[in-house]
Amino acid sequence: MNFPTLSDSERLKRLTPPKGKVRMVLDTDTYNEIDDQFALVYALLSPEKLSVEAIYAAPFFNDRSTGPGHGMKLSYDEILRLLERMDVSPDGLVYRGSTDYVGPERKAQDNDAVRDLIARAKASSPDDPLYVVAIGAISNVTSAIMLEPDIIKNIVVVWLGGHALNWPDVREFNLKQDVPGVQILLDSGVPLVLIPCRGVTTHLHSTVPEIEHYVEPCGDIGAFLAQRFKEYSTEHIGWSKVIWDMANIGYLLDESWVPTELVHSPILTDQVTWSVDRSRHLIRYANYVRRDPIFKDFFTKLAAFTN
Repeated sequence: MNFPTLSDSERLKRLTPPKGKVRMVLDTDTYNEIDDQFALVYALLSPEKLSVEAIYAAPFFNDRSTGPGHGMKLSYDEILRLLERMDVSPDGLVYRGSTDYVGPERKAQDNDAVRDLIARAKASSPDDPLYVVAIGAISNVTSAIMLEPDIIKNIVVVWLGGHALNWPDVREFNLKQDVPGVQILLDSGVPLVLIPCRGVTTHLHSTVPEIEHYVEPCGDIGAFLAQRFKEYSTEHIGWSKVIWDMANIGYLLDESWVPTELVHSPILTDQVTWSVDRSRHLIRYANYVRRDPIFKDFFTKLAAFTN
């Protein structure tokens, strides 16, 4: 597949952390765990910097679903539950995504989310790019790029997936759901901010006492987030839970909260390992997450929203 080639100057400009208000869409497997819920609410609580134009339900398959399509449907329903508790209408905002992965056949999925992403990307420009914040399997995003390769000129993908480049393995949930989809993403040359899980966003832990103090009292949405957090484990003594996906939102709000560097796009092998080729295009890569300012900002905004 042929993809447009960006010049070095175009790529570096697009990979510069945004200073002004960001137009974004959120691609999320919301029911897979509990961190997507926090990330979605955090994005909607941050209109001073983030304009959330659309929310896409992404597929997932684990013991919480019977298959990727069922996972997408569960995620779609969870998005609606969150929006209802925030008194936000889903009309024209929430879209059903892929019922399958790009997969070994490398087949682009065609659905409402993919078509909406393509339309919004085409309506954008290199000077006013659409930020595609992806916190699940990359199937929706890669499908859009495969169907309309020219959209890479007008978007920046901020994806949470894989583990740190020096981690012993890369078998992180978002990545291993659709390895061919990730390979296409990394090879396409789309401007990419890669936020790894283990070794980077593992700093974003919280505990039941902290959630009960700062989240649970905050109206219907706070109670719902606290419920999701606490029911994730039956053992809460000495227990904490990482809320990975808030890192993507933190990066867009303040680049100092998620320090990054420019690196050559890694190669994802068929054995699901990272490989290095320093002739490849550059991406922006998160190497750390500052937990405290992200949680402080989220807790403060949640309290102000419900008071």
